[in-house]
Amino acid sequence: MTETSPTDAPAGTPAEPPAGLRALLPDLSPWRASRDFRRLWVSGLITNFGSFLTFVALPVQIKELTGSAAAVGAIGAVELVPLVVFGLYGGALADAWDKRKLIVWTEAGQGVLCAALLVNALLPSPAVWPLYVIAAFTSALGAVQRPALDSLIPRIVAHEHLPAATSLNALRWQVGGIAGPALAGVVVAYAGLGWAYAVDLATFAASVALVAGLASSPASHEAGRPSWAAIAEGARYAWSRKELLGTYAVDVAAMLLAMPLAVLPFLADELDAEWSLGLMYAAIPAGSLLVSVSSGWTSRVHRHGRMVVLAAAGWGLAIAAAGVAGNVWGVLVWFVLGGAWDKVCGVVGRGLWD
Repeated sequence: MTETSPTDAPAGTPAEPPAGLRALLPDLSPWRASRDFRRLWVSGLITNFGSFLTFVALPVQIKELTGSAAAVGAIGAVELVPLVVFGLYGGALADAWDKRKLIVWTEAGQGVLCAALLVNALLPSPAVWPLYVIAAFTSALGAVQRPALDSLIPRIVAHEHLPAATSLNALRWQVGGIAGPALAGVVVAYAGLGWAYAVDLATFAASVALVAGLASSPASHEAGRPSWAAIAEGARYAWSRKELLGTYAVDVAAMLLAMPLAVLPFLADELDAEWSLGLMYAAIPAGSLLVSVSSGWTSRVHRHGRMVVLAAAGWGLAIAAAGVAGNVWGVLVWFVLGGAWDKVCGVVGRGLWD
């Protein structure tokens, strides 16, 4: 039996909020309380780092093989359809299947695809078409996996720890989005594409080993078999929310017409700063992180639609300014500002769901 000090609160009494410096630090309660959350968080951190290596290496390889910005931009096009289609179906699969098994198999599948990238890169004359096929299948597997990951968190984390778990996961993605591309640029520039794919493959192996140790998470008895009819019903609901459709349209237009990822390898060459490519990829997530750590003001925004339009315009102007900056540091500053506006658009846009 454990001893209780005189200052301990009675059972059931809510814990007092941390004060001072502790109030500014992440709440590690879900990390301490849930073994499965620790495994899932570390797995995500590892695979996130590796995936950003490929995220930078893939467009660089296509640029080297084709010399075409259109060919680099086509990666996004081949990823979009699987992302939408399998994202819808992934939610149905997450409801009907064991979430742990779904995560393990999709993670292993992405590792196999990464191995294919490595083999292709090591060929005397790497082919271009496999890069698009692999990108499409990777997008599909990621879209299937995401709903299972999201719906698993409430099963492995106590209800009172869910906000902290959400914050820790967001922190993992944002730090990975900055550190991963920055280091990826160095690896690709000085070690080569093969090393980037090899490290990514190793991270998938480690990640699969971690998620395989999660407790089983079977479907609930009420869950039905995945069907396109259920997906269509969800799509009809989304279509009925015109304010959400308007937000999606603004966001898609901003990303489709002003997302600069396809031209970054060419921009780094034009500025005679190949070393800066990873920093360019990292600058937009860095701007998002700045908004995340200072986002308290967003709760006081009441005209969400107007703010989404303003943020999308800010994003477009920042990207346009980066294009005419003429030097690396100006480009990076404008990309950070663009990332900040992009995060504002996402945070405020979610308010329309309330």
